[in-house]
Amino acid sequence: MTIAAAQDKKEDTLKQRDQQLEILRGEQRRTAENEAALKREIEQLGADRRKLNQDLIDTAGRIRDLETKTLATEARLKPLDDQDAAIKKSLDARRDVIAEVLAALQRIGRRPPPALLMSPEQALQSVRAAIVLGAVVPEMRQEAEKLAAELHALMQVRQQIALERDQLRNEQTAIANDRARMAALIEERQKQQSEREAALIAERVRAADLAQQFDSLKDLIAALEKELDPTTRAAREAARNDARPAMAAFRDPGRLAPATAFASLRGQVRVPVNGVKIRDYGAPDGAGGVEKGLSITTRAGAQVTAPADGWVVYAGPFRSYGQLLILNAGGGYHVLLAGMERISVDLGQFVLTGEPVATMGTASHIAAILATGSSQPVLYVEFRKDGIPIDPGPWWAATEIEKVRG
Repeated sequence: MTIAAAQDKKEDTLKQRDQQLEILRGEQRRTAENEAALKREIEQLGADRRKLNQDLIDTAGRIRDLETKTLATEARLKPLDDQDAAIKKSLDARRDVIAEVLAALQRIGRRPPPALLMSPEQALQSVRAAIVLGAVVPEMRQEAEKLAAELHALMQVRQQIALERDQLRNEQTAIANDRARMAALIEERQKQQSEREAALIAERVRAADLAQQFDSLKDLIAALEKELDPTTRAAREAARNDARPAMAAFRDPGRLAPATAFASLRGQVRVPVNGVKIRDYGAPDGAGGVEKGLSITTRAGAQVTAPADGWVVYAGPFRSYGQLLILNAGGGYHVLLAGMERISVDLGQFVLTGEPVATMGTASHIAAILATGSSQPVLYVEFRKDGIPIDPGPWWAATEIEKVRG
């Protein structure tokens, strides 16, 4: 083979490598464009995530407010039910008066309903009619008036009970609707996050693979070009310099961080669940030691929210505590929540203050450990600084700790 032929063969080989290089450059450009588009989408998702998180926080706030109203309604119903039972007991003791009133009405030609079928309203009408018509003998009149007063009180109590139960049903319906919305929001958040992160990881892997091929071909072309004569090599290099694309560095999305240092939140933190405090930090734990956190009995299915911004560093079952969630609040502070039935955030996720993170079950998962004997769900809350349990009391907002005071 002549020198000219050999030179031509090298030129052909170089052209083939150049063609491969251009193909790879095109793929790399498309990959870079795809990643740029994904980054823009993630940035948009960042805005969407802010909206989504705000919607989650707002919905969680509504649920907690409704849970508070429900607790208040149930608290009002309890004495009303007791009052209803007491009045009915008193009325049962006055059956002879009712019988006398009915007999008196029958004597003057009235036909009152049978005593066993009579409602409080009908009984009150009958007693009042008997009094007005003078159907009862004078010595029974005072008893009849007492009976009328009790029947009237019973009717008022039952009307109030009916109103409270209607309100309770409305509150429970609203809670159910907001919980359904919450579930959909959480599902959408997890779906968006997993889809975008998976796509971005795939694009980065592809970009790294292409970059590796790109570099190896560059090395090959450089080696081949060394064999070209200086004039040919200079001409090719000058032509390539005008079109060589820049290699943009791939950047990770910015990391989220707590808005306020946890140490600065004293007196501002909201208790993460509605309920009644049964054990406080430093109290005897029933096993010869002292409590290292706060224990709160809750309603079945109560919502648990993040008391502060932080990263999820643990989310899952732990020994006999049920589900355990640990948030890194920054500055060496950690928040531990235990006793939930379901956790709705993922490991490594950054959560915001007031964001829903878990749901209580229908019974206690940690009552045995806490020696409370409670059959209700119990949420255990513990704050730690540099791994050591600390008193969470100074962090709670005054109005919040009053709500859960046992």
